[in-house]
Amino acid sequence: MTIQEAQNAILDDLSIFQDWTERYEYVISLGKKLAPMDDSLKTSDKLIQGCQSQVWLAAENKDGNIIYAADSDSLITKGMIALFINTLSEQKPDAILSADMSFIDETGLKEHLAPTRANALNLMARQMKKLALDLTA
Repeated sequence: MTIQEAQNAILDDLSIFQDWTERYEYVISLGKKLAPMDDSLKTSDKLIQGCQSQVWLAAENKDGNIIYAADSDSLITKGMIALFINTLSEQKPDAILSADMSFIDETGLKEHLAPTRANALNLMARQMKKLALDLTA
């Protein structure tokens, strides 16, 4: 599945829900479905700086595709990083670097988040792209 297809699938899933509470429950459920992140990866250098909650993000280049792992001490934040992982993980670095991450604006989630949490979405996307770039060098 391409990044655009993954983004469209998320937007389609979210469009089913009429109520913001249901949308948040869906996002939280995505976080709960994330593969567990190995505790050895939860180090200070893997923390996304500037997030209100602790968010750890790691990546590896496996056979030319970037594989992400993440965790958070907040259920909603873990769900938000899951949105990005479901979109970007197992993609080629060039596709990740050129991906338009503004799809997150189309979810409408930012409008119902505190400004610090909304900003965290931008920080997550930026850090995922940085890791993809680092792994291509």
